[in-house]
Amino acid sequence: MKEFVERLLRSRYVGLLEGEVVRLRAENRALTNSLLGTAGFPPVDFPESPKMAELPRTRRRSWHQIQALREQGAKQDASETIASNRE
Repeated sequence: MKEFVERLLRSRYVGLLEGEVVRLRAENRALTNSLLGTAGFPPVDFPESPKMAELPRTRRRSWHQIQALREQGAKQDASETIASNRE
């Protein structure tokens, strides 16, 4: 239950931060165009900001999987070293 409440609050907090970023970008565009207009330049059309994509969840590996990957990499490095020494 505690984890659910933490995730709920965290997601709300992140949503509030993303909303604040959108508001600040709009304000910055307005200020930039205002300054350009004061200086006698035409306003600039800013490209739409990229949409926030949800990141894929990283796969957690067990220690025996990590060890197997390390051993496999070490074997490949050793075989490459032996092959380069023969040439």
